[in-house]
Amino acid sequence: MPQHRQASRKRMLRGVICALGLAAAPAWADYSFVVEPIYSPQKASEVYKPLIDYLSKATGEKFTLVAPRNYHFYWRDLRANEKYDFALDEAHLADYRKSRFQFVPLVRTAESQSYTLVTNVDLQGKNLDALIGRKIVCMGAPSLGYALLLGFYPNPIQQPNIESSAASWRDAVEAVFAGEAEAAMVPTWLKDQYPNLTPVKTSAEFAGAAVSAAPGVPEATRTKVAQALLKLDQDPALSNLLLELGISKFVAASPDDYKGAEAMLKGFYGYE
Repeated sequence: MPQHRQASRKRMLRGVICALGLAAAPAWADYSFVVEPIYSPQKASEVYKPLIDYLSKATGEKFTLVAPRNYHFYWRDLRANEKYDFALDEAHLADYRKSRFQFVPLVRTAESQSYTLVTNVDLQGKNLDALIGRKIVCMGAPSLGYALLLGFYPNPIQQPNIESSAASWRDAVEAVFAGEAEAAMVPTWLKDQYPNLTPVKTSAEFAGAAVSAAPGVPEATRTKVAQALLKLDQDPALSNLLLELGISKFVAASPDDYKGAEAMLKGFYGYE
């Protein structure tokens, strides 16, 4: 056989082998990572981008952030068990995912979570009663802050005017400073950054927000994600993210950390 034809056949054979090798190579999975809508979708993309990039780099997998428009859509999709691989939820929603759809809590924020009702109005020692009929800004239902605020006012005929118009918890604080509301319900860690606001009442504490994995996520991937998140605070590039979320680090989570927390959802539309 002429030499040039032999060379041509060798090139073709190498090409076939290469193509077969590429076809046999496992493709990276694309894992969705949904977060509570405590920011607008655009702001959430900015805030959580370092986390998504970090997870991709640390695990060798691909992650896509899902940032719902608001709590209405978030709660609708959660009840319908919309397919998500990972979720970052506060205690009551983490417990709901765990008990209804067998999500597995991997890690949680080291800090427990509570909420505080704050105001810059002189309540003259009347505390909660002084805000009956007045406007209080909060994130939408069924956020943990909203649920806890309702618990502050169990009497249906003695209620404040709760407005769930805030685009973030910081926006709720700014509404008070702007005179658009008399009070705001915000995470206690955020309240501590505004010493010029008067705390009215602080809620009970819950286990910190959890990162949970869907039951269909491979165990090896769950382990890689958990290990990466447990070391997240060691990466200086992630310090701004931790500061924005009001946490110091993630620690290992147990399903028992959230047992019973979904009871905070009773009374909200769609809860069964």
